Amino acid sequence: MNFFAIIGRVVLALLAEIGHLAVFTWASISHIFRPPFFWRLLGQQMMRIGYFSLPVVALTAFFTGGALALQIYYGGSTINSESIVATIVALGITRELGPVMAGLMVAGRVSAAIAAELGTMKVTEQIDALTTLSTNPYKYLVTPRIVAAVITLPLLVFIADILGVMGGFIISTASLSFNPGVYVQNTVNFLKADDVTSGLIKAGVFGFVIALMGCFQGFNSKGGAQGVGRATTNAVVTASILILASNYVMTSLLFAK
Repeated sequence: MNFFAIIGRVVLALLAEIGHLAVFTWASISHIFRPPFFWRLLGQQMMRIGYFSLPVVALTAFFTGGALALQIYYGGSTINSESIVATIVALGITRELGPVMAGLMVAGRVSAAIAAELGTMKVTEQIDALTTLSTNPYKYLVTPRIVAAVITLPLLVFIADILGVMGGFIISTASLSFNPGVYVQNTVNFLKADDVTSGLIKAGVFGFVIALMGCFQGFNSKGGAQGVGRATTNAVVTASILILASNYVMTSLLFAK
């Protein structure tokens, strides 16, 4: 019976956590549309989440595109299908690898930073002080971060798409002796607007997940410095898992025939 008691406690704790997250998510979304609006804080968060994440996202996308081109070429050469390199690189980057890799990179950088910042404010009772000063912590701390992430992630992914395709182009023409004009023509012929927009839609959802999990874990951290460390780790892990899970769901919905 002890075994079933352990399972029951785990299930109840999981359901309680899901309910807590659902309540936090609803409160966060509802406050987005309520005044006052802290435009200066929104601008600051857009710089922190978007602009300062650009170098890591750009480098990741560029080298991912190059590695993808090499793998497709070496795999396709066994069945005399090297010509599909440009098509697969463009589709793979815009549909999947661009949004997912950018989301994971930003999750590792931004979600951890948000959880650490808000977790420190939580354990030092600064969030309670905001409430005492009649400042809604959701409006002041959560809303600017979520809105900034939802706005900036699609912009980052759009840049990642360009650099990823460029990485595949440079590797293919410089190392694999592809004709530059033919490569570009194949990319233009097979890449459609829906391929790019589907990735940008995914990016908006990933941005929401990244900011939400960072804020949620930070708001619920406890136990001093160790609690902040746990919140930071949990934010990155949960955001990464939710990015991969939501990517599968959105891929099934967006490309279902």
